[in-house]
Amino acid sequence: MTLAAPTRTGFHTLRVGGVERLCDDAVAVTFEVPDDLRAEFAFRPGQYLTLRTTVEGVEERRSYSICAAAGSAPRVGVRRVAGGLFSEWLVDRLAAGDEIEVAPPSGSFTPEIAAGSRHGLIAAGSGITPVLSIAASVLEAHPDTEVVLLYGNRRTDTVMFTEELADLKNTHGPRLQLIHVLSREPMAADIFSGRLDADRLRLILTALVDVSGTDQWWLCGPLGMTTDAQSVLVELGVAKAQVHRELFYVDEPPPELVRADEVIDGETSDVTVILDGRTTTLTLPRGESILDAAQKVRGDLPFACKGGVCGTCRARVTDGEVVMRRNFALEDDELAAGFVLTCQSRPTTDLVTVDYDS
Repeated sequence: MTLAAPTRTGFHTLRVGGVERLCDDAVAVTFEVPDDLRAEFAFRPGQYLTLRTTVEGVEERRSYSICAAAGSAPRVGVRRVAGGLFSEWLVDRLAAGDEIEVAPPSGSFTPEIAAGSRHGLIAAGSGITPVLSIAASVLEAHPDTEVVLLYGNRRTDTVMFTEELADLKNTHGPRLQLIHVLSREPMAADIFSGRLDADRLRLILTALVDVSGTDQWWLCGPLGMTTDAQSVLVELGVAKAQVHRELFYVDEPPPELVRADEVIDGETSDVTVILDGRTTTLTLPRGESILDAAQKVRGDLPFACKGGVCGTCRARVTDGEVVMRRNFALEDDELAAGFVLTCQSRPTTDLVTVDYDS
């Protein structure tokens, strides 16, 4: 894989400081940040980095969550995905000293860490990466903060960050309630054996966890697991606003949130795009997403997954209306404030303004 030279603002070439093998199919990659970029790459726990390269003339981007505590060097956890262009390269071939184009930290899956607060974390598989950052940061921030962490995996040998989780437990003792659940390997107690589905989550949470005494919940993993966890928590009396989730991927067909009326071929809207203080008005087709259509003129628009999952393309509609086909990144308060995912949004009125700077 050949790295392309930076051609757009926002990305910087960083040197790989180290690649740590976590298990057979996963690594942690640490980046060296030069002094003049330290402020730009300072991150909040739970944020992610977007990596960029060009393969056979095609630009490729992937987002990976930061797995380090706030204040540390940025480090991401990567699990190999079969046929995954980026993940196979990072897991199997990347080495210390290599260089990668990296955008500064992004994402709103980030807690406000207050003294005396208690955070509940539920993760499965590689969903542990942002959750580990949150857990370590919460525990280190104040001597009276607490964390409960439920972590589901297939087998012991597939668990990412085994040693770091054990170190956190040894360091912080009773302030960290760590619960491992395995789906394909027997555990000493039946309650910890099986998938983290609604039934098992309900069983563990009601039997072992002080749900009502937990201030905020953070969920990361496959769509099915996070949906089940959210439903069970709400069923147990947790307010929906206290439950936050992030997806690495959507492992089943997502629902159509809105089915727009058939768009007449040739219909267009005048769409004004605001990014980094620069305003551009474009005539865009209504049958294409704002991001895809506007990128042909504004190549600097932010994006990563283009699947409605990562939230990188988030912008606020300040004039006009759009229809958003699907959403797995924005929370209810963001939707109420007018934010959309431009990769999933099509204009429906003659005039539309989307503000990436909001």
